[in-house]
Amino acid sequence: MNRVGRVERATKETSVLVEIDLDGHGKVDVSTGVGFYDHMLDQLGRHGLFDLTVKTEGDLHIDSHHTIEDTALALGAAFKQALGDKVGIYRFGNCTVPLDESLAQVTVDLSGRPYLVHTEPENMAPMIGEYDTTMTRHILESFVAQAQIALHVHVPYGRNAHHIVECQFKALARALRYASERDPRAAGILPSTKGAL
Repeated sequence: MNRVGRVERATKETSVLVEIDLDGHGKVDVSTGVGFYDHMLDQLGRHGLFDLTVKTEGDLHIDSHHTIEDTALALGAAFKQALGDKVGIYRFGNCTVPLDESLAQVTVDLSGRPYLVHTEPENMAPMIGEYDTTMTRHILESFVAQAQIALHVHVPYGRNAHHIVECQFKALARALRYASERDPRAAGILPSTKGAL
């Protein structure tokens, strides 16, 4: 069974198309108009081995907020759609990724219950190109709300803003990959004592 999600989202502020294949090979085609965000979504697809297409047109003449937020919402919804019934998956995943002086620790539970815990160093540079660094948490909040997962992201230390954000996306990609992969020992089994996720 193909585990593919496709979401189109259109508002007065943005037009978003997201397609994701959880069992892909890391093929990525991303265009949001926000260069650093494109770079982060590329990391997500490549390190998660997800085939990922993102096409967003937004009101960048105002700023990048709506474009980034709506893309994250659509991505979360597409990820949830692609997961399907979650039968036979590992459900839990974690990964720790260094990027030079920065370190990100990410743990995920594909629980059906949205919850985010996010910490990163204070006093980061406010901008990376046209990317507002305060948006990283909001991206994760938006993704978690739509994907309906529990996500813990912790960056205990780091200095360079680019590295601090990028190691989060790389670790997230791997944690989502590990959690969503099929467990050969649990074929046909839903990983929940409740009988529902």
